[in-house]
Amino acid sequence: MTDVEGPSAEHPWPVATLSAKVKGYIDRLGSVWVEGELTQWNLARGVVYAKLKDLDQDVTVSVTVWSSTLQRLTEQFAQGDRVVALVKPDYWLRGGTLSMVASELRHAGLGDLLAQLERLRRTLAEEGLFDASRKKPLPFLPRCIGLVTGRDSDAEKDVLRNAQLRWPQVAFRVRHAAVQGVNAAREVAAGIRELDADPEVDVIIVARGGGDFQNLLVFSDEQLVRTAAACETPLVSAIGHEADSPLLDLVADLRASTPTDAAKRVVPDVAEQLALVAQSRSRIATRVAALVNGEIDRLGDIRSRPVLADPGVMVQSRAEDLIRVVDRGSHLMQLRVEREDTAVHRLAAELRALSPQRTLDRGYAVVRDAAGAIVRDADRVEAGTELDIRVANGEISATAR
Repeated sequence: MTDVEGPSAEHPWPVATLSAKVKGYIDRLGSVWVEGELTQWNLARGVVYAKLKDLDQDVTVSVTVWSSTLQRLTEQFAQGDRVVALVKPDYWLRGGTLSMVASELRHAGLGDLLAQLERLRRTLAEEGLFDASRKKPLPFLPRCIGLVTGRDSDAEKDVLRNAQLRWPQVAFRVRHAAVQGVNAAREVAAGIRELDADPEVDVIIVARGGGDFQNLLVFSDEQLVRTAAACETPLVSAIGHEADSPLLDLVADLRASTPTDAAKRVVPDVAEQLALVAQSRSRIATRVAALVNGEIDRLGDIRSRPVLADPGVMVQSRAEDLIRVVDRGSHLMQLRVEREDTAVHRLAAELRALSPQRTLDRGYAVVRDAAGAIVRDADRVEAGTELDIRVANGEISATAR
């Protein structure tokens, strides 16, 4: 049998041999310090699965931090942190996969992407694009919903399915756009502008089914965010990622936690609304019935009153009072007349007692000269003066001597 120095078609290596040699070679590489930005930091069962991105180029590696290493770390780490890590390549024989295992991890400052986002966030906040006063209310029941999302995505299916389950007659205008990659921001912005120009669209939903920090950066693009802020139609952001809030969430009129939540927030539940209508109708019927019954009872009370049951009662009950009042009035009037008649006679007697005629009746006379003046002094009357003498029953002419 001829010896061969390496594997050949006639003498191939077993897979285990190849894997062992690869592992041995990789193990000899040792550990190396690297610097990058954490674009993913997910903790699951005590193990962290992270992604480390190059600061200048679009290159990313996966890094595993075992629980034993995690317990030794004295700093807290999160997505967006700029870090330096001591990593060692590890080849898993059974799965044939290569991964980087971090044995040390340190902060190196805020990542460039996060710093840029923070600067943009502050700029937009100073311009007032996040103010609550700018938020437009959503219509109670939109006639047509605009949806900007990825083609054949789970987000699209979730929104359509849940909205139609809640209100089967709801209509949609769907505009498909890339939700990650270099063209995503431009396509999503174009979809928003197109739906905003459609007069039949009452509300717009921008939906994506989550993703890591790096994939969600498209929804923090400045032009996309400004397009959303300029949108006249109420806009709902349904990116579906609780850990990270892209800037689109802050400028949107409503932020939904998931596409499913967006459908529930935008479209009312027909069953709930029918139940509310039934409750309202029941309350109205109860109130109207109570009002009618109350009026019937009140009308019955009025009809049962004696004056309405027998109108003559009112006259009869007042007849005796009227007769008594008339009699009393007649008696009082007679007394008043008699009293006044007595007073008149008394005054007449007093008047007659004061009358000059009464004096004449007692035998006195009134003497007047030719000028009509009363003669009171006989010495002042010259002889031959014509005089008129007034007695009780007439006048006498006389001449003074």
